[in-house]
Amino acid sequence: MQGIQSIYFVGAGGIGMSALVRYFLSQGLCVAGYDRTPTPLTAELEKEGAMLHFEDDPALIPDACRRPETTLVVFTPAIPADHRELAFFREGGFEIKKRAEVLGMLTKQMKGLCVAGTHGKTTTSSMTAHLLHESHVGCNAFLGGIVKNYGTNYLLSKESPFVVIEADEFDRSFHHLRPFATVITATDADHLDIYGTEEAYLESFAHYTSLIQPGGALIVHRGLKMKERLQEGVTRYDYARTEGDFHAENIRIGGGRILFDFISPLGNIPEVELGVPVSINIENGIAAMALAQLAGAEADEIRKAMKSFGGVVRRFDFALKDERHVLLSDYAHHPAELEQSIRSIREVFNGRRITGIFQPHLYTRTRDFFKDFAASLSLLDEVILTEIYPARELPIPGVTSQLILDEIKPGIPKRLIKKEELPALVEKEDFDVLMVLGAGDADNFVPQLKEILSKK
Repeated sequence: MQGIQSIYFVGAGGIGMSALVRYFLSQGLCVAGYDRTPTPLTAELEKEGAMLHFEDDPALIPDACRRPETTLVVFTPAIPADHRELAFFREGGFEIKKRAEVLGMLTKQMKGLCVAGTHGKTTTSSMTAHLLHESHVGCNAFLGGIVKNYGTNYLLSKESPFVVIEADEFDRSFHHLRPFATVITATDADHLDIYGTEEAYLESFAHYTSLIQPGGALIVHRGLKMKERLQEGVTRYDYARTEGDFHAENIRIGGGRILFDFISPLGNIPEVELGVPVSINIENGIAAMALAQLAGAEADEIRKAMKSFGGVVRRFDFALKDERHVLLSDYAHHPAELEQSIRSIREVFNGRRITGIFQPHLYTRTRDFFKDFAASLSLLDEVILTEIYPARELPIPGVTSQLILDEIKPGIPKRLIKKEELPALVEKEDFDVLMVLGAGDADNFVPQLKEILSKK
C-alpha cells in the first residue's frame, strides 16, 4: 500500500466490496468505482464520500484514479472478462487485486478471526463481530451482510488488533487469507462450476486450514465431512448443537424465545438468550461465542451481546410477525441451507402452515443440485418457485426451475410463476407463514408483500 493515494473498485456495490470501500474511506484515501446498477447501498457509499458511476466507460474514471503509480484497483471475480474499465487498468499497468487479496493483506497486519463454510458464514461472522464490538476487546469487521445493529457491513476499531472476516470459498478467494483463528461451519459441496468435483471442493477447505497462523486455532463443526484432512499443528476444537468441545445444554424454545447454557473449554456461560430466536442460530451462536472467547471477550459481555444481536438483513429477516401473518426473507440458496432454514422456522412456528417462495440462484447450481433443492423444499407445506436468477451466468439449455418443480414430493401444492406475479398472488390468496428464499432479487418484493399482508 506504500505510495497508494487512490483506490478504484470495479464492482463497488457488492456486499463484500462495499465494506472495503468504507474501510479505505476511513483511511482518508480517494475512493471511486463502478457498479452495474445503483442501489440503496451504493447511495450510502456515495454519501460517505465514494465517487461512483454505473456505466462501463473508461472515460468516467476520475483523474485521481488514472495514475498507475498511486492507484490500486480492486475487482470482484463476478466482473466479466470483457469489462472495458478493467481492460483499461490492465493495459495501463495498474496494480490490480481481487477483493480477497486485499482482505488477505489485512489478515497479515491484524489478527484475523475468519468464518468459512458452505452456509452460516454471514450470520456467524456478524455475531462474532457484534460480540467483540460490544466487549472490551473491540474489532474491525468485513462482513457479507448488513448487520441490523449498525446498519452496515463494516466495523472499524483503531485500537483492536482483531479483524472479523467472512471467508468466501467462491473462486478459492479464502486462500488469500491468513487467519489467526477460523471457524468452518459446513462443507456441503457448492460452486461446482469453479471446483468441478466435490473432492476438489473439500480439498480447497483443507488447503485453507493450512493457512492458519502459527499458534492459531481451528474450530470445526462436528459433522464436517473432511475433518481428517484439516490442518495439524494448531489448536483444534469442534462444536455442534449438543456435543463437541463447544456446545449447548438445557435448550429451551418457546414463547418466541430461545435460551441455553453455553458449554466451553474456555469457561461455561449459563442463560444465553438469542436475539434472533431461530434454532439454527444456536449453532451459529456457539461458533461465534467460541471465537469471541478465544479473542478474550468476557462471559457477561458475551451473554449481553448475544441477546442484543439484531440479526442480518436477509438472514432470517422478519418483515412481519403477528398472530395473523409471518413474513420473512432468508438468503438460503443451497439445498442444505434451505433445509436448515425451513426446519428452523418450523420449530419456531410449529403447527402453522408454512409456504416458501424460492428463486433458484445460478443455472449451474440448479443443474447440479435440482433434486436436492426439491428434497429440501418438500419440507414445506406449499412451494412457489420463480425463474432462475442468473447472476453472472448465461442460460444453460434445458436448465429451468421446472427441473426442481418436477422433483418435489407428490401431494405438496406447488406452482411456478414469474417473480413479477408475486404481489398479485399474495393479494389474491391468504398465507400464514410466508418465506421468501434465495440469493437473487425476489427479496426486492418483500416490502410490497409486507404492505399487502398488513392490510389483510
